[in-house]
Amino acid sequence: MLVTATQAKNRFGAICAEAKIAPVYVEKDGRIDTVIVSAQQFEVLKRAADAKSLAPRKSSFDKTHQAWLAEQNSRFESYGLWCDDMRVW
Repeated sequence: MLVTATQAKNRFGAICAEAKIAPVYVEKDGRIDTVIVSAQQFEVLKRAADAKSLAPRKSSFDKTHQAWLAEQNSRFESYGLWCDDMRVW
């Protein structure tokens, strides 16, 4: 659905209801300025963006700290977790 900014302002409740069905494109000065989507669709988009940005950062971290990670994994394999024998008083 395509609406002008004025229509979106004047019919905000109806626009929000329509956004639950399909994205609503808000036009300002003859160009699409904003898109209104449902909260559910926004969460899907947000999770997808987070997943895309996390993978390259994890890969970069793993490459940069490869030696340290190997040392920590070796220490864990040899000794286990440092807090395994801790007791709650």
